[in-house]
Amino acid sequence: MSAQVDGRFKADPTSSNRAGVTLMNNQVGYVVAKVMDGKPGVTVQDLPSMIRVDGQGKIEFDYAEIAEALGWDDFGNDDFEEIMSTHYGRMVVLDDRVVLFANPEDAAQYIGFDLEPVA
Repeated sequence: MSAQVDGRFKADPTSSNRAGVTLMNNQVGYVVAKVMDGKPGVTVQDLPSMIRVDGQGKIEFDYAEIAEALGWDDFGNDDFEEIMSTHYGRMVVLDDRVVLFANPEDAAQYIGFDLEPVA
């Protein structure tokens, strides 16, 4: 018996140049996914128990934009953490947004990553 592997699940050691999150498939996660859907370089995949939101190069979740879509006075880090189950990429958490970078070098200004050549 041989099993065929869906192309999405094959191992590939090369960089995908993508970053993203898995959101809970609930009311808040659904609205956040709708806010992100259609943004340049962003793909949203609705699955039975979760929602995948992936971005090319980097992906940014703007809390003010999300709060407006939800009809809330505010939306913050605690709200985002509540609906996010996993992430991949270098995550930078700011007061007003979360940014995920596919490459740590792109996040250097936020994380103090030393880009100086080693002698």
